[in-house]
Amino acid sequence: MLDRQGPSVRRRRLAGQLRSLRERAGLTGDEVAQQVGWSASKLSRMETAHVGIRVKDLLILLDLYAVPDSKRAALVTLARTARQRGWWDMYDSIPTEYATYISLEAAASEIRRYDQTLVHGLLQTENYARAIIESGLMSLVPRQEVERRVEIRLTRQELLRRATPVELRIVLDEAALRRVVGGPSVMREQCEYLLAAAERSNVAIQLLPNEVGAHPGAVGAFSILGFPGSGEADVVYVETMASSLYIEDDSDIHRYCMAFDRLRTMALGSDESLDMIGRIADSYDSDETRTGNEARVTGRITAHLA
Repeated sequence: MLDRQGPSVRRRRLAGQLRSLRERAGLTGDEVAQQVGWSASKLSRMETAHVGIRVKDLLILLDLYAVPDSKRAALVTLARTARQRGWWDMYDSIPTEYATYISLEAAASEIRRYDQTLVHGLLQTENYARAIIESGLMSLVPRQEVERRVEIRLTRQELLRRATPVELRIVLDEAALRRVVGGPSVMREQCEYLLAAAERSNVAIQLLPNEVGAHPGAVGAFSILGFPGSGEADVVYVETMASSLYIEDDSDIHRYCMAFDRLRTMALGSDESLDMIGRIADSYDSDETRTGNEARVTGRITAHLA
């Protein structure tokens, strides 16, 4: 059976909640290990999600922490389904780092994202996504694999429409919409898609105009994934040309959160942003009429999330 969350995510969520329950019980890791007859390292590996948690061990901890029956069922379910596969496991060509991100994204309740040069994957049209994938290293692989990557990207977007949709807060640099990806008609379609997406109550888009100049996001794009109510801390995701970086240190996460808040303050308000996106969309009509053919984006773009 396939699920919308992967085993690593469920394991992380369970580990985070157990850590919170222990702290609420006023116990240290060493105290718990001593009382249940485990090594301190075993408990530590459980709480950091380095190992799975057997239901038998989970129940021992829940008894020790005096967790009421009303809260146990969900935790037991997490433990029992930790090996259940996510939808992305159907695609054996997905790099491990990308699969890890997709699993975290699927489990997040809120995502704060700054994008500098490209529209985020959760808000891309099919044509825009295909143009980006084709322009990068994917140009060296068979067409079938390109289409598979496009399908994966579009499937990720389902979390915006699920029963309990993710809260998506985007700050998008104006330059991302001025960059002609796939040609004027593709860009117009992409701008119109952003306008439609912004009508959703769970999606907020703010545009950072070129006139702003230097700003906290100048070093590059980043995502802050939040898991409110799960007991799990936020995770910051930063992607580079060669690898991905997950930042989980509290002080570093705080810096990214402050940077995002600052970017939102510097960006246009929601209404002004949508007005500007509309004007940019209209400008692509003029571009296409004037040129008579579609420009193609050049250069190497390899970001998984873009």
